[in-house]
Amino acid sequence: MKPIATILGACALFLAAPAIAGDQDFTLFNKTGYDIAEVYVSPASAKAWGDDVMEDEVLEDTASVPITFNAKNAVCNYDLKVIFTDGDEAYWTNFDLCTISKIQIFWNAKTQKATAKWE
Repeated sequence: MKPIATILGACALFLAAPAIAGDQDFTLFNKTGYDIAEVYVSPASAKAWGDDVMEDEVLEDTASVPITFNAKNAVCNYDLKVIFTDGDEAYWTNFDLCTISKIQIFWNAKTQKATAKWE
């Protein structure tokens, strides 16, 4: 089981045909109001997050970054976790990366809720 994050946002689950490796790449838009130090993308069924796909980069608020990774299988549903520069974290579940090419993530500090929009 993945570690429980401070914030849990839910995303709708889409069904799609199997993907070819590389079809899971997307652009991440940071609309959280905070800079992001780390980004993790893992298959929804994975028990661990794996490596930070941003390496040593910081994704500033209002900026975007292409997220590319070598998916070695046809898995479409992925979870997304970010760690902000202040150490807080948030995650979203079940993005169908076989059909999604852009993800905008949002953070509401008052309600402690993470949300997302995608296309």
